[in-house]
Amino acid sequence: MLKKIPTPQAELGMFLQSMEGSWLSHPFWKTKFLLADPADLAALKKSGVPYIWIDVAKGRDLLSGGAAPAAAAPLSAATPAEPAQAAGAKPASTGAAQSTSMADELEQATAALQRSRKAVMGMLNEARLGRSVSRDEAALVVDDIASSVWRNPSTLISLARLKTKDDYTYMHSVAVCTLMVVLARQLGLDEAQVREAGMAGLLHDMGKALIPLQLLNKPGKLSDDEYRRVQLHPRLGHELLLRSGGAGAGVLDVCLHHHEQPDGRGYPERLAGSQLSLLARMGAVCDVYDAITSDRPYKAGWGPADSIALMNDWTRAGKFDAEVFRAFVDGIGIYPVGSLVRLHSQRLAVVLEHNARAPLAPRVKVFYSIRSQMSLPVQTLDLAAAGCRERIVARESNERWRFPFLDSLAMV
Repeated sequence: MLKKIPTPQAELGMFLQSMEGSWLSHPFWKTKFLLADPADLAALKKSGVPYIWIDVAKGRDLLSGGAAPAAAAPLSAATPAEPAQAAGAKPASTGAAQSTSMADELEQATAALQRSRKAVMGMLNEARLGRSVSRDEAALVVDDIASSVWRNPSTLISLARLKTKDDYTYMHSVAVCTLMVVLARQLGLDEAQVREAGMAGLLHDMGKALIPLQLLNKPGKLSDDEYRRVQLHPRLGHELLLRSGGAGAGVLDVCLHHHEQPDGRGYPERLAGSQLSLLARMGAVCDVYDAITSDRPYKAGWGPADSIALMNDWTRAGKFDAEVFRAFVDGIGIYPVGSLVRLHSQRLAVVLEHNARAPLAPRVKVFYSIRSQMSLPVQTLDLAAAGCRERIVARESNERWRFPFLDSLAMV
């Protein structure tokens, strides 16, 4: 049973179901968790949130006089549907153990992706009609994505890759949001900054709602005039978010500057070096990675490992911030999910899951023999497991092999 109480009456042992007020105004990573840490309780009471909703079936209740029962002990764990992870816990920045396996996270991540796609489609359609972007709806999407990333980053990254060229505009926003959350955690940003990064990723391309679809989906090369028109989308998105209200400075910054480059060759303002904020530099990396690994009406996407190698060259040339790009690679892997790799045994495998503790030894799915040029019974290998003698010796390009099933094979 849910009960609304003034925030000052919150006590340890209560199960926090939701908080009134803006999602970005409270200090927590999640909104549903057991109040088991005195630091979380103190942060909640200092947050300025006027009221909270508690679930008395999952945690302690208030007495009618307003005091919590002294004999009630805090629960040691939440129900399986509501993990008892303190929402205020700072995301690990250097690859802490994942709380859920990829297989276990798949169902929740799939549902989160479907909800996110529907919400982003709605926001873009509203924008096309000249209506404001719902900040509250966007916040729910970011919370959904961030929660999945917290449980297991590889799962949602893998699923977000499976977009078609027809729904690229919607799913690109979801994918960049996911990558921004992963990158923000890798950089060690605090919870509020991680949420802001996710929101910035989700809304960075809102200006494309105001660009004709026939230009965005044109199968051939854009003319110079058409390209200049598409280049208006950062300013158009920035103006849209300003009119809608509620977007933070960082979100507005990424919307306007995600196509800027440290070497000053980007657009729309040709900013360079220290003129670019950290969030803008992060947005540039995440935006380009998802764009070049996705199928578009005018080109097929490149493989994840090939894309990382290419972006490394671009970073050396000044297109991306080197520190941010290194953190991005640390977050998604040298061989990201979906990469086609050659093993020492001369077999081909697709990467299933990044291993933050052993970046060169991800979990892979073996499926093809180079020597015999034949498919093999699919075998999943953890290259970091004790006793495993396999290792990656090279990345492979699917432009050469042309396996039509590679993306679906990269799922658990």
